[in-house]
Amino acid sequence: MNTKIKKLYSSLDREKNYPIAEALDLVKKSAKAKFDETVELHIKLGIDPKKGEQQVRGNVVLAHNFGASKKVAAFVSADKAKEAKEAGADLIITEAELEDFKKAGKTDFDVAIATPEMMKAMAPLARILGPKGLMPSPKNETITMNIKKTIDELKKGKISFKNDDTANIHLAFGKASMKPEELLANYQAFIDAITKSKPETSKGTYLKNITICSTMGPAIKVQA
Repeated sequence: MNTKIKKLYSSLDREKNYPIAEALDLVKKSAKAKFDETVELHIKLGIDPKKGEQQVRGNVVLAHNFGASKKVAAFVSADKAKEAKEAGADLIITEAELEDFKKAGKTDFDVAIATPEMMKAMAPLARILGPKGLMPSPKNETITMNIKKTIDELKKGKISFKNDDTANIHLAFGKASMKPEELLANYQAFIDAITKSKPETSKGTYLKNITICSTMGPAIKVQA
């Protein structure tokens, strides 16, 4: 660890909740690895994760995409194949092609979308897509009639979130090389989406603890 980083680490107040702008500045200064470090967001929620009605999940389209564009597979009826192609789908599978897809067993894509009428025919694919988290679902808004909008959002970096068994949410929202205002916009998009997803039965403080860090950097507490 070089002298500047040592000084930064020693100057951090681990008990202080920093304003987000200051926290982002500290994260960028501490990201000195030889690769472009990912900037992470960790939130402790005031929910009971054992209660089904208090599960927090949702989707957000970030203002600034920070990863490679997702490869999207569209499972659509033959009459919607052209629409899916024009919308930017990387792979298009119609009902007539489902059996060949099942036999091949290849899932070289990042996310799958489907129109509602395709879901019954796709049931046999659950064993292939399900374990890899690729089965289209209403929960992550990948079953849709609006093919263009859905693919556009996924290509721009639409991200799903949900709490884990310890009432925490862990997310990546940028890269250390990004401008502070870009990181701030992505951070705020997540905070807004998670806040709007607060369960009605959750009482008391909802955003109990917010921490950000880079891949190799120290955890920095942020004001809620």
